Amino acid sequence: MRLGVMRILMLGAVLSAMTNLLFAWLATRGHDLTALVWVISADNLASGIASAAFIAYLSSLTNVNYSATQYALFSSMMLLAPKWLAGFSGVYVDAHGYEAFFNSTALLGAPVLLLVWLASRILPAAHDTHAPEATVTHE
Repeated sequence: MRLGVMRILMLGAVLSAMTNLLFAWLATRGHDLTALVWVISADNLASGIASAAFIAYLSSLTNVNYSATQYALFSSMMLLAPKWLAGFSGVYVDAHGYEAFFNSTALLGAPVLLLVWLASRILPAAHDTHAPEATVTHE
């Protein structure tokens, strides 16, 4: 809470892209079980941070009166494109190899970083704990 949702969302995006680079590095190592354990551990940590921050961000976008429905729609939409694209990943790996695949997925993090940065500039008061809070009145 002290750092704010948008900062943690940016951290999660950076860490997720970096772990994809770790997988690209791992593809060059051959059979290295220790490296595999460390890379998967780093990926799980980055994924956990990114997922928790994204859930907090999505939750902040919902209207209190319709939060369950809106959250269900937001979370479904957030997974639609990645799940669909994941079906083609094997074709890419067969054509270009694992190292190129993971380098490419790391590059996909650049637009994500831009979008998180833009979202933090557009709605800073709503998602940053350091911004002044809005006064809510109930009639």
